[in-house]
Amino acid sequence: MLAVMTAYVCPRCGSRAAADTLTWCCPQCRGPWDLAFTAAPVPLPSLASRVNSLWRYAEALPLATSLPRVTLGEGRTPVVPLSETVSAKLDFLTPTLSFKDRGAVMLAELARRLRPRLVVADSSGNAGTAVAAYTARAGLPCAVYVPEGTSAKKLEQIRAHGARLAVVPGGRDAAARAAQEAAGEPGAFYASHVFNPHFLHGTKTYVYELWEDGGGTLPDTLVVPVGNGTLLLGTALALDELHGHGLISKRPALLAVQAEAVSPLAAAYRAGATDLTGPARPAAPTLAEGIAIPHPPRAAQILRAVRDNGGTFLTVTDAQIRDAQADLARRGLYVETTAAACWAAVRAEPPRPGSTVLPLCGAGAKTGLAAPPADGEG
Repeated sequence: MLAVMTAYVCPRCGSRAAADTLTWCCPQCRGPWDLAFTAAPVPLPSLASRVNSLWRYAEALPLATSLPRVTLGEGRTPVVPLSETVSAKLDFLTPTLSFKDRGAVMLAELARRLRPRLVVADSSGNAGTAVAAYTARAGLPCAVYVPEGTSAKKLEQIRAHGARLAVVPGGRDAAARAAQEAAGEPGAFYASHVFNPHFLHGTKTYVYELWEDGGGTLPDTLVVPVGNGTLLLGTALALDELHGHGLISKRPALLAVQAEAVSPLAAAYRAGATDLTGPARPAAPTLAEGIAIPHPPRAAQILRAVRDNGGTFLTVTDAQIRDAQADLARRGLYVETTAAACWAAVRAEPPRPGSTVLPLCGAGAKTGLAAPPADGEG
């Protein structure tokens, strides 16, 4: 049982369930859960003396109510300038080398309290490596489902943490379906970075760190890559909390970046839609494999968050991603191709005047440098 009970609530139909349930989605409409949790204000002056992980923001986290807590010292990543107005937060400098650690630690802590027979996850790579690492830290058995074509280095990392790895024929959606089938078995906990809202409450610490390091202020613009939207929705959560508590006077503009080859959210936004419509199309090949999500389950929430925070969607080509990755490497920052998407977008379309921060979400060791373009590729 959780130390202090919160409840899952479905944002689509209003159904509710206790947060100690293994039911991974709304039983009525099959949508992802939100969490009925109210964060308390984080006292900025006291943070300097706190634990050096994301658990330092205890007032804002739903599982920070008792000890011990799972941790690998995640978070507290540095911010470095890329230009006079644009800086990068180096979230690839986390224990498993991607920002997914921020959410995975929350899922592992929840699983530690629930003690399931098996933790199940699906991923294009980074979320799987993070869940594998943090469940290993928690002493829990784990199975990770990934689509064929996932980076060999990510597969190696998942295996190294002791998780059972299942490579599923097909794309990202096929891996999710296989994991969800396994999660339906008795005693299985679906550590879904998409469907379980605890993950979003972990990713929101990205913004709490910017706020702390800024002495209680935030940049004018936040640029975020979007596939399933876990970092963007965590960012929006943090902005709601900080603004609601009077800890920031205005919200930064929220710019969402998608790969041009797989950009359903950008298309819906430009069409003025509030959700995706029609059947999901298979994901087209793209260097930005980590955000190649053709039909994200939280699409309506993502679109609303961008609009509510004065933002827009930007798309980038594989050629722009390749150039941005190489440019970052020449600046001393070796990141994976997906992580270069935001820098590609900012280079192509500089944001409005003021300060801008973008995340570098995954290390280059996970994928290597993008191959040179084939003949005729744009």
